[in-house]
Amino acid sequence: MLPTDPAAAITPESLMVRVYYEDTDAAGVVYYANYWRFCERGRTEWLRRQGFDQQQLMDETGIAFVVRRVEGDYHRPARLDDTLQILTSVSTLKRASLSFSQKIFRDAELLFEAAVSVACLDTKRNRAVAIPDIIRKTLNPGQPG
Repeated sequence: MLPTDPAAAITPESLMVRVYYEDTDAAGVVYYANYWRFCERGRTEWLRRQGFDQQQLMDETGIAFVVRRVEGDYHRPARLDDTLQILTSVSTLKRASLSFSQKIFRDAELLFEAAVSVACLDTKRNRAVAIPDIIRKTLNPGQPG
């Protein structure tokens, strides 16, 4: 479960997704709640690219990252068949939580912005716990664990 490139954690990660019919409302516009699904995919892939698979974390360490707080701004609508770019980066790293900044673009046009805070949860006790040192060091290279 060791990350392959710890330096990659300090730069935003990009994920491309296509808007499918199931993502839209009757007018062919992305349904508002689906932007949060796209953000979830972006965070999941961001963690995976840092070397951390969420299922493996649960199986091996008994921890999971759970959403604690979200804030979003809708700027422009995405539409059926658009290709969207989801940019994900860590904005704040604390002892038992981290906050992500996420932006969704169509080409160079900003469509949606989100701030998402997640907590590190011990899944057996259902309580917040410190983020493991190996993850903390990967997310914040050069800093003590």
